[in-house]
Amino acid sequence: MTVLSVPGSKSVTARALFLAAAADGVTVLRDPLLSDDTDGFAEGLTRLGYDVRRDDGAWRITGSPAGPPAAQAEVFTRDAATASRFLPALAAAGQGTFRFDASAQMRRRPVAPLTEALRALGVDLVHEEEDGRLPLRVAARGIKGGAIDLDASLSSQFLTALLLVGPLTAEGLRIRVTGIVSVPYVEITLAMMRRFGVEVARDGDTFVVPPGGYQAQDYPIEPDASTASYVFAAAALAGRTATVPGLGSGTMQGDLRFVDVLRRMGAQVRTTADATTVTGTGRLSGVTVNMRDISDTMPTLAALAPFADGPVRIEDVYNTRVKECDRLEACAENLRAQGVEVATGRDWIEIRPGTPKPVEIACHGDHRIAMSFAVAGLRTPGTTFDDPGCVKKTFPGFHAFFAELRRTWDV
Repeated sequence: MTVLSVPGSKSVTARALFLAAAADGVTVLRDPLLSDDTDGFAEGLTRLGYDVRRDDGAWRITGSPAGPPAAQAEVFTRDAATASRFLPALAAAGQGTFRFDASAQMRRRPVAPLTEALRALGVDLVHEEEDGRLPLRVAARGIKGGAIDLDASLSSQFLTALLLVGPLTAEGLRIRVTGIVSVPYVEITLAMMRRFGVEVARDGDTFVVPPGGYQAQDYPIEPDASTASYVFAAAALAGRTATVPGLGSGTMQGDLRFVDVLRRMGAQVRTTADATTVTGTGRLSGVTVNMRDISDTMPTLAALAPFADGPVRIEDVYNTRVKECDRLEACAENLRAQGVEVATGRDWIEIRPGTPKPVEIACHGDHRIAMSFAVAGLRTPGTTFDDPGCVKKTFPGFHAFFAELRRTWDV
């Protein structure tokens, strides 16, 4: 058995940074993720005037419940969707003029559902180029609050941004949601808000967020369940055993449910209170699975799929088309280049069994494409990548980590 520690959760780190900035007092974040996305988020907070001190293993953030301490700021959010969607909402709760821009990749991704909701709440914001996308400028005068409707069919991050800022509004928020995807990420948000002192009420498709603000915490960051999916998939593919500590039955992260997919395919899975273990049995069965709620692990399964003994069909993942790239098409493109038979539709992909040949994987600047096909590379020696460095977004040390895993397992 190989025990492997994976980096902290990107989703939890981003939410914790927002909550710490909004809280009354000094919050300490233990073992946060060190990556380009989280570095960009922390830098964004610094530009907004927050005191952010980053030491090894612990970040200390002095909160400002009234919104950003700065009266004006230019924030560049890099490739980070969380920073691009959460920070404008945080800025709107303050007083001042704040401009947000991002990389070309992030500029292509939508923010319209969030900015339309903020406008409905009276926030003065302008998209400087294409409507519904960055760059944007916020002339903040605080947020009164009230009732709004939100389409969350493209990303749960729009809902999370509004939930997080709700306690900083004068009257709270009542958010009626349609088309929500990635529900487990919303559950992470609600659990973390609760830890920082705010209880959100839910009535069907409506979330009621009270005003009143947050209290600073000493907060440990869980290992990243999406990153752990690569370790678990590797074990299932290579017929080895891998244990990830810190991801047990009490985890907040829905992406740990990926191991249930591996179990259905034939792997042995054991989850205790504080760890999860996957053992490959030498056989992977075909499967049809709805991955709407764990769509970040869709590429992991897609790259693994050719090694199953029957077709693998992944359904209800339209939102993966508006991630760092169109992940459905990126997976299909790379699998076809490897000689694998693939069919796709608006929100699904079906992969036939095959023997992938080694090719240069087109990463499309997407960390999850690179890491997923690196897993499959355990059975396809000679696989290379056109942009191996894109993994810096969430796991800068991934390639060294995976090379050591291959050496340990002798595969």
